[in-house]
Amino acid sequence: MTFNKERLLLYGVTDRRFTGGRTLYEQIEEALMGGVTMIQLREKELSEEAFVREASEVGELCRRYGAPFLVNDNVEVAVKSGADGVHVGMEDTPVAEIRKRCGRDFIIGATAKTVTQAQAAEAAGADYLGVGAVFPSPTKKNAIRITAEDLKQICSSVSIPVVAIGGISWENVTELSGGGMDGIAAVSAIFGVKDIRRETARLKEKVKAVVGV
Repeated sequence: MTFNKERLLLYGVTDRRFTGGRTLYEQIEEALMGGVTMIQLREKELSEEAFVREASEVGELCRRYGAPFLVNDNVEVAVKSGADGVHVGMEDTPVAEIRKRCGRDFIIGATAKTVTQAQAAEAAGADYLGVGAVFPSPTKKNAIRITAEDLKQICSSVSIPVVAIGGISWENVTELSGGGMDGIAAVSAIFGVKDIRRETARLKEKVKAVVGV
């Protein structure tokens, strides 16, 4: 799957806590129909076998819609399921190690909260950075916050694309205007709403204006 900064415009990150009466698969398809440009599957409780099985199914769905599919944290699951890539935090498998194992075409996203971390991730071979939390996050209550100025400095310090993450919603996304990022990653703003397809499309239009595309 070809990766470029346009893939980061509206990046959906799953959270099983929001499924309610729907399956996660159904929610993801609704988000894809609404215009999500990339999907990250985040699972913290599944066994590796169940995670691989789910990732394989979701990956096939994403390919039908032409959207890159990444797995959160777990490189083994990403490789075994045939995912397009993985997103890792600072405590996970090092980017350089993943790049050496998985090759140039494997998409690697890395979390960064400082200019130093951002530049180190780029040097190690990351394809993009996830920077945040830019707002209080309902899904990661202990996430370290960064300021709008921090976001701007990180974006200007690297040549790879940057996606802002953390508590972003339709109501507050315009506060990120001028931040220099290429898109936003959202969890509850996509998967925590009743009409996922409608709200995803609505959010995407607003994000386009914010990033200037």
